[in-house]
Amino acid sequence: MKAAVRVALVSLAFLSPLVSQAEPDSKPAESAAYVAAHARWQRELNAFDAADAQRMPDPGGVLFVGSSTIRMWPRLAQDFRQQPVVINRGFGGSTMADCGLFAHDLVVRYKPRMVLVYAGDNDLAEGRTPLQVLESFAQFANTVRAQLPGTRIAYISIKPSPSREKLLPGIRETNNVIGAYLQRLPNSAYIDIFTPMLGADGRPRPELFRGDQLHLNDEGYRLWQSAIAPHLQDQPAPAEASVAQGTR
Repeated sequence: MKAAVRVALVSLAFLSPLVSQAEPDSKPAESAAYVAAHARWQRELNAFDAADAQRMPDPGGVLFVGSSTIRMWPRLAQDFRQQPVVINRGFGGSTMADCGLFAHDLVVRYKPRMVLVYAGDNDLAEGRTPLQVLESFAQFANTVRAQLPGTRIAYISIKPSPSREKLLPGIRETNNVIGAYLQRLPNSAYIDIFTPMLGADGRPRPELFRGDQLHLNDEGYRLWQSAIAPHLQDQPAPAEASVAQGTR
């Protein structure tokens, strides 16, 4: 089956869960996967709870969630200071599977107007397939959309890291299937940071990374800020929002 056809079929197959309905205040079932993930990330989740106890972020903000690239963003709030509320709920080493399980804990409770998620490369590094990453993203989007129907959902594409260059084929496929999926999901966006992080030779640009060639340096975060900022401008109401544009 040709790749384009497969992408289209997969995208359509995962649309149906997003039309499911849920009570606004319902909580996720504590499946075995959820319980195991909660135990693994208990320290990080407790830290978020403690921060909320000190000061709960106001609703209607812009929330970033995902793996260490989000957690380690040193000036996230300052880089997007035009926004009234910027919330960082990144937890290092996490996967898209974790984000899918914790969508209620890390997104729904804050009632943001927009959520941006960066995750997926850790999934691929652990041996998951692009379609499994898509399934986890669909779970994440389903939870957010069912509980917060007006919240805009944005996926930040998986970055090309020099230390994970061998994963580039899987990264491209994952970005493509999620981009195709978002083309059919209203009030959503696909943010391409993959393309500008490649050099003229088609390889990851090492000058954007720290010494580990995995995590971003200041120059890398400046690139991300410039790619993401246009998507944080005021968006039309969900009923009027255009369909997101994915990769080509």
